[in-house]
Amino acid sequence: MRARLIRQDRGITLPARSALRVPQAPSVAAAPGTSRELWIAAHLPQLALEALRREPAGISAASKAQPAPLAIIELEGRAQYVIAVDEQAARAGVRPGMSLAAAMALAPHLVTQPRDVHREQALLERLAELARRFTPRVSLAPPDALLLEVKGSLQLFGGAASLYRSWRAACHSAGVRPWLALAPTALAALAGARAGKPFRVLNEARLIGALAVLPLAVLRWPPEVLERLAKAGVRCVGEALRLPRAGFARRFGVEQLQSLDRLTGRGADLHASFQAPERFQARRDCTYELTHHDSILGALAPLFVRLGKFLMVRQCAITELECRLQHRHASPTCCVLKLAAPAADPHSLRALLAERLALLTLPEPVRSCELVSGELAPGAYCSDSLWQPGEHGGRIRTESSDLIERLRARLGIEAVHGLSVHPTHRPESASHRMEPAMPTSRATTSRLAPARSASQAHGAAGLPPWPAFRRPMWLLPAPQLLRASAGVPQRHGPLHLLGEPERIESGWWEGEEVARDYYCAVDTRGARLWVFRERGAPHRWFLHGVFG
Repeated sequence: MRARLIRQDRGITLPARSALRVPQAPSVAAAPGTSRELWIAAHLPQLALEALRREPAGISAASKAQPAPLAIIELEGRAQYVIAVDEQAARAGVRPGMSLAAAMALAPHLVTQPRDVHREQALLERLAELARRFTPRVSLAPPDALLLEVKGSLQLFGGAASLYRSWRAACHSAGVRPWLALAPTALAALAGARAGKPFRVLNEARLIGALAVLPLAVLRWPPEVLERLAKAGVRCVGEALRLPRAGFARRFGVEQLQSLDRLTGRGADLHASFQAPERFQARRDCTYELTHHDSILGALAPLFVRLGKFLMVRQCAITELECRLQHRHASPTCCVLKLAAPAADPHSLRALLAERLALLTLPEPVRSCELVSGELAPGAYCSDSLWQPGEHGGRIRTESSDLIERLRARLGIEAVHGLSVHPTHRPESASHRMEPAMPTSRATTSRLAPARSASQAHGAAGLPPWPAFRRPMWLLPAPQLLRASAGVPQRHGPLHLLGEPERIESGWWEGEEVARDYYCAVDTRGARLWVFRERGAPHRWFLHGVFG
């Protein structure tokens, strides 16, 4: 008796043989050795250490001459803990998670550096820009990983193994040593990289088997969830996947169940693509070699026009502009223009760059010019003032920023700078240099008003002025040693000390301890000085500042 297939929807009876001849839609997941996506994860377990090592200033010159064990520390609560160590510190027994006191007990000569999250993020972004050479789909997985979707790039690099090796070599050349993993899903690749073991899976059919042996800690679930699972005897991914889905979601959370679905490819796992900061870059080759200042500016004029259009379309401004001049034999000449406030006017930028170029001595004639901007900043566009310059404060802010920029263009970047206040009692550490920044509102003035009124009220009450208001405006670069006779400091004769001393004892926790008694003094010529006497032997006198 011939078998038949009955279709219930239309009431049509067809032989079973005809059903076998119905074409089937191809299934990508069912094809052996294929997957819809292929991800490479780069986990950076030493990111905190590598980010600081990229900056030479992070390690002192003494530590370079005589290498010492290095540890990166972070403050948690009231205690400091080690979060990353180098090879020498690891050989001494220092491990991440130790308290700083325990680490110093194991390695007395341990060099410590505080963690810098901003440098870590900057290093991740630099690696993301490097990864865009291999694929346009690059995603950040903060705080310490990158994800690359490389399915469409395999043919360009000769297969998955070749691309894997090329990306690892690129990371090593950038000064980082990541743990890499390859998997059909992004979270599986990230989990494999965090495990620190070889993990390369190209086939979705083998994914669950490879994931089953990984510990649940690589998924970075909340500690209380991992602890409850461990009490139930579930410590690896395979054991969690075998649990009933409804009961798992009810007892351990829906988020953890969705994480398992993303891990195995059962659920969608979306990642935002990394976008490199946009910059302006344009180059112009000269038809003949340029030797004069005016001819170089003439060659740069079309580039400034393009820069103005570039900024106008994006409603942005820049705070840094670099001009690169190429020569035939000599190395390129670079001229960097740093602005006090974001600017977008090409005519003003061209005038400021002309001031900087006038100070340069070119080794050879110029063959090509190039303009490269810094990162774009939001443009602050506003209408002109109703008042004339200087009248009722009209255009003071704009003229001040223009003055600062012209002074920096003529005198150099380091000649003009701003000051930032640092909360410390040591006078030489109470301020630091910074980039000059113009106030954008009257908020700064309003914040200073209460301090002035409090000082005036304090003086009106007949009380002595605060010690902070007895300090001079001008401090010497370093305290100047004074002669002393019978315990009295001398400068063009004996100094007359005024009032009671101001005692400063601070800085012992940073290795820069000071213990001083400061006095206001007047010399024989009537100059008002700020001097101090060391509290410890030999009790020397120093001149530290001069009042106006």
